[in-house]
Amino acid sequence: MAVDFLPALVGSALLGWICCPIKGVRHFQLTLGYYQIRSGNVKDGSLVACAFSPNGNFFVTGSSSGDLTIWDDKMRCLYNEKAHDLGVTCCDISSNPVSVLSDNENEFKYFQMASCGQDNQIKLWFILFADFLGVKLKYKCTLNGHSAPVLACAFSYDGQMLVSGSVDKCVIIYETSTGNTLRTLSQHTRYVTTCAFAPHSHLLATGSMDKTVHIWQLDLKQPSAGNTVETESQVAVEDWSEDDVSAWLCAQDLADFVGLFKMNNIDGKELLNLTKEGLANELKIESLGLRSKILQKIEELRMTMISVSVPVPDEFLCPITRELMKDPVIAADGYSYEREAMEHWISNKRRSSPMTNLPLHSLMLTPNRTLKMAITRWLETQQKC
Repeated sequence: MAVDFLPALVGSALLGWICCPIKGVRHFQLTLGYYQIRSGNVKDGSLVACAFSPNGNFFVTGSSSGDLTIWDDKMRCLYNEKAHDLGVTCCDISSNPVSVLSDNENEFKYFQMASCGQDNQIKLWFILFADFLGVKLKYKCTLNGHSAPVLACAFSYDGQMLVSGSVDKCVIIYETSTGNTLRTLSQHTRYVTTCAFAPHSHLLATGSMDKTVHIWQLDLKQPSAGNTVETESQVAVEDWSEDDVSAWLCAQDLADFVGLFKMNNIDGKELLNLTKEGLANELKIESLGLRSKILQKIEELRMTMISVSVPVPDEFLCPITRELMKDPVIAADGYSYEREAMEHWISNKRRSSPMTNLPLHSLMLTPNRTLKMAITRWLETQQKC
């Protein structure tokens, strides 16, 4: 998924680029009736990101090996810098260049650039231009806040803000001059894959693997407690009322049991303590299949409570959903994933690794029983605490 706001198009020519999945980059110019192509290559890794300067005189590419490379519009490599140890995932260049006078009264013109990586970091850079120095990439600062790889970033129209989206399901808005966090948006339920500011307004769009696109109207004059915009506060399950339990039953497609649970005064605490014996003997639910379904939903609820209240070891989280795995499998890339998430990944005709972006030589998924046992033991330990 990708989202962006459309600027007005002027004239009949369009300038653009395509990053190829191996090591190539294609530069093209479209006019009415013909196109021209130039190409270049990088030494290591696959090209996974690229962005043009606003004036179109140069562009930057990022690779899976962690390099940022500056090219001119003739596809000449001007500068190369190792930026992210685990690989670059995306990059963006602000639309407003800034001119600065040095001590020698030489004028420097620079663009702000942001790069994101698999190392969970966002780095801000200055791309400097000067007649006597040529082109140089200068590191400014690192923006922290995400707990998982950052998949998308974009500058606001004036370059004063930067938005990022991550595998941790969060969107963070930064102030570029100070590096401070202005807002954290956590309404997406899957990892955030794309984001964009609207030109000349404080509208923001974010897209996610949860199949939703959110449009935000930012009111930066309003202070935010802790610089965070969270989802509606949730009552702890132990404190649920009977009505809360009824609502939960309906959400789990168990609405037929609302009356039975209310008749037996099942609140949140009682719900968490239900056993197969209690369902059979006290609630008189005769169907083994229905008892198993209810217990499975209660167990999922307990797992959700644990994952919210206690930091889950990273190796227990599916790299695709960033949620605690229930049925981990090993893919051909050697990484473990939640079976349902990986099967969905493959069913969408993806033949590359979610972690490395390299081709999968096999689509076979092998149960990771060792990891599943480790997760089960960890859950049992947490439930005793």
